[in-house]
Amino acid sequence: MGSSLNFVEFVADQMEGAGEITYKMMFGEYGLYCDGKIVALICDDRFFVKPTEAGRKFIKDPVEAPPYPGAKNYFLIEEMIENRDWVSMLIKVSAEELPLPKPKKKKPK
Repeated sequence: MGSSLNFVEFVADQMEGAGEITYKMMFGEYGLYCDGKIVALICDDRFFVKPTEAGRKFIKDPVEAPPYPGAKNYFLIEEMIENRDWVSMLIKVSAEELPLPKPKKKKPK
């Protein structure tokens, strides 16, 4: 089905208190980044946060589901998506626990 850019922009706006938020289209869906770390996915207009221990403690009892067939479970955020402070804090504590992406190797000329 794919996700709408309007929904992606809404979620990115909800996350903005966590740090520098960017997003990138990936295979018809979107990856969301906080300070250069991929922290969430939007698939079929649903918001999935990468699972971390800090995120699990913050949410307390997360709903887990795969963002796409064959994927590992992520935290599915539904009702609380309207709470900007809550979403920003979840993304902040999750991003702190996630590693920076590995630098891409330069292709030889």
